[in-house]
Amino acid sequence: MSATENRLAVLFPGQGSQEKGMGRELAEASAEAAQLWTMAEKASGLPLREIYWEGDETAMADTRSLQPAMTAVTLGLWFHLKSKLSPLVGFAGHSLGEYAALAASGMVEVPAVFELTSLRGRLMAEAAGGDGRMAAVLKLSLTDIEDVVRQAAESTGKILLVANYNSPGQYVLSGEAEAVEAAAALVKDKKGRAVPLAVSGAFHSPLMAEPAAELEKALRRAGLRAPSVAPVYHNVTGRPEPDAAQALDLMCRQMTSQVRWIDTLAALWQAGARTFVELGPKGVLTKLLAANLKECGEPYTGVSVAKPADAAALEA
Repeated sequence: MSATENRLAVLFPGQGSQEKGMGRELAEASAEAAQLWTMAEKASGLPLREIYWEGDETAMADTRSLQPAMTAVTLGLWFHLKSKLSPLVGFAGHSLGEYAALAASGMVEVPAVFELTSLRGRLMAEAAGGDGRMAAVLKLSLTDIEDVVRQAAESTGKILLVANYNSPGQYVLSGEAEAVEAAAALVKDKKGRAVPLAVSGAFHSPLMAEPAAELEKALRRAGLRAPSVAPVYHNVTGRPEPDAAQALDLMCRQMTSQVRWIDTLAALWQAGARTFVELGPKGVLTKLLAANLKECGEPYTGVSVAKPADAAALEA
């Protein structure tokens, strides 16, 4: 396979990929990785290493700690392995993971990304007092899901939308609780499956407008630069945005906008990516590749790297 055929895309996972002990092996072996945890703990004011190396599932699921901690893990892997990850088509991160992508690309300073993810985690946790819910929908076509959303929203008079386009066959609904529950019943009627998500609000929906406005202030203070390593493919459009001002506008919309992961992977493929390297625990994004790329008609490689020992897969 030539260098052109083997061009890389680097993927960063988001919430839901956390696991106990994540990032520990690398941080104990690398001063650079340990420094990222220090930055994350300073920005968040939380004992992140204690939570994720010694804590329980409940503590690890708290978005206030999870967002800066996951960013420390994924960026640690990037800095440890970046010399092996070329030639690069671009970066993409799923929801929270887009912030790691920004830092890896050179669009935002590393200390600033921990300030942003700590604030984002806190704002999203504070949104838990609202009426928002999310549910993954499996085994239905997008046409059927859009019909479910329309019917549930009309019958309840509540906000509901498709928030995540993860892959053909896997979508996520977000909205007010009554509408999400009505949609789940309709999904069952259509022989699909609705799985409630353990999240604290209706993320990637208009119900996040208030916390998004607070996050926008911090984003505009931090600012974005043009990417210096490779472009970031944004959740809001599924495409790269080389203009820093336009990219900043997209990030300001991210919390209330849909995650267009299907479009993101399609755009990376069209740009020449044939190897997709996920940096982070569990390999959630790697598992989504098959459904997204099955019609592309060419071979591809998906590699999940959660710890230094997994890097051997990159050589293969």
